[in-house]
Amino acid sequence: MNCRFCHTTLSQVFLDLGAAPPSNSFLKPEELNGPEAYYPLKLFVCPDCFLVQVDEVKSSTEIFSSEYVYFSSFSRTWLDHARAYVESALPRLGLGKDSLVMEIASNDGYLLQYVRKAGIPALGVEPTASTARAAREKGVDTLEEFFGVGLATRLASEGRQADLIIGNNVLAHVPDLNDFVGGLALALKPGGLINMEFPHLYRLVESAQFDTVYHEHFSYLSLTTVRRVFAAHGLNVFDVEELATHGGSLRIHARREADPLAQGTERLNALLRMEQAAGMQSPAYYQGFQERVERIKAELLGFLAEQTLARKKVAAYGAAAKGNTLLNFCGVKPGQVAFVCDASPHKQGLFLPGSRIPVLAPEAIREQKPDFVLILPWNIKDELMSQLDYIRQWGGRFVTPIPSPEIL
Repeated sequence: MNCRFCHTTLSQVFLDLGAAPPSNSFLKPEELNGPEAYYPLKLFVCPDCFLVQVDEVKSSTEIFSSEYVYFSSFSRTWLDHARAYVESALPRLGLGKDSLVMEIASNDGYLLQYVRKAGIPALGVEPTASTARAAREKGVDTLEEFFGVGLATRLASEGRQADLIIGNNVLAHVPDLNDFVGGLALALKPGGLINMEFPHLYRLVESAQFDTVYHEHFSYLSLTTVRRVFAAHGLNVFDVEELATHGGSLRIHARREADPLAQGTERLNALLRMEQAAGMQSPAYYQGFQERVERIKAELLGFLAEQTLARKKVAAYGAAAKGNTLLNFCGVKPGQVAFVCDASPHKQGLFLPGSRIPVLAPEAIREQKPDFVLILPWNIKDELMSQLDYIRQWGGRFVTPIPSPEIL
């Protein structure tokens, strides 16, 4: 395997989670007696650019299919995050009715709906039919395509370059980084700004967030590596913000290299120095992670075994991709976790891939009164614990799995 950015031959394994089905390939009831396709889930680190990456064993067109079930609008925390960003960015950039805001991987219009309400033209690019349809129902103009140099060239020829390009949690999802970032450079209007958000590799390593590894995530990114990728396509990452989302994310600000506004900020330089001091540009930084992950697995299985012996019922909340990685790596089955609840009706009535745990509506928790609720999307645990606080009425308790299993 060669690095998907610099093409260096890869040999150092960062993490091996065995084989698993794609995390968003939920099963219908009639599919339970059939086989599932499992794919290797192994991460490598590039010795040259230090891009951490998964081998592409399942294509992006298969993963982001017409039956894709992740809809951003079912998280109140994420909607609030999107609205706050729009309310800050639009006036700061002086955008108006003659501007164009483009979001790559716009999902169900969760963010661009606020741009549209502000009276500013918005264009979403979203390859999954289910979420693109939901976006159009919100009145968001959406192209149902994958983004890259080809689409960007066509948009530029039509005079549809953007004043602001947004990409939230998409940079890690693209198999061809060079095609994607090259497309950003072509789709950006002169003087325009690019904002990209992605989970910070540093936080993944420091907090053992191995459950954020799944087939949809082709790359795991540091600021240093992202700057190098963007620079290769004539874009200068000149500023960065550290965010709490997804267990610790970065929002980068990039402009064309010749743009006089693309002057590096002190917080950018400070974060680059921090990554350097941590050793992220050294192979040694990525050693020993597997052992930490195996320890979490053993602790979680120990907790579940203890509850099974004590005849306690464990349920889970949040049929998120990260939860499926966790459950499949640990080998958890319905006998250990009775069911998982999720607010999205697109997941209810289905079964988790691999573990085949049933997905129910949130009301099942109140009806079945489990002794423990395992919060799979631990990054929004405060939101979920507030929503589900009523489990305290019967002595129910919450459990979070990362950075180590903890009863709350």
